[in-house]
Amino acid sequence: MNNSAANTGRVLWAGLRALLVLTVLTGVLYPLAVTGIAQAAFPGKANGSEIEVDGKVVGSALIGQTYLDGDAPDLRWFQPRPSNGLGTNSVNTQYKLILSGATNRSGDNEDLIQWVTDAKAAVVKDNSVAGHEVDPSDVPVDAVTSSGSGLDPHISPEYAKLQVHRVAERNKLTVAQVDKLVADHTDGRILGFIGEPRVNVLELNVALKELTKG
Repeated sequence: MNNSAANTGRVLWAGLRALLVLTVLTGVLYPLAVTGIAQAAFPGKANGSEIEVDGKVVGSALIGQTYLDGDAPDLRWFQPRPSNGLGTNSVNTQYKLILSGATNRSGDNEDLIQWVTDAKAAVVKDNSVAGHEVDPSDVPVDAVTSSGSGLDPHISPEYAKLQVHRVAERNKLTVAQVDKLVADHTDGRILGFIGEPRVNVLELNVALKELTKG
């Protein structure tokens, strides 16, 4: 009986030691090592790809955000894809961050069709300026639909270019200046063949703000 109890005690102690060792290795040392390597090798990405302006964080290159004037889009700035976030928080009420996802509605869903129709009309209206009327057929898909995540930080070069005349007029810049800004901030396909050309809206608007200072 005493031997059995002793054996049980040894087994329990061995199990406890294994638990403690694995907890320290996988729960403390490994995370610290990975965090340290990430901070040393890729500090920007490790900290959430934050973008700073004048020492202040204005957002992340990985998360889209809207640009509002009250409840309406602030048309001085390039606008992102429609957001389909499913919740808000007290820190950022302009882009819904708590939950996100696609609409999960089929292509023939009446609500989705109406949303796209209304969004297209708004894009045409907002981006038509004196001497430059936007043709509805030129409105790209990403201008009227949210991404699968609902928080896409990028838009297509086509959507960025569609906004050039409006942004130029609102900021008292020339179309050529703003067009060059878009071209300079258009990223091509990764390795030349992966993905599609894209424009990061936050990075583009940061550059626009710098341009308007001049």
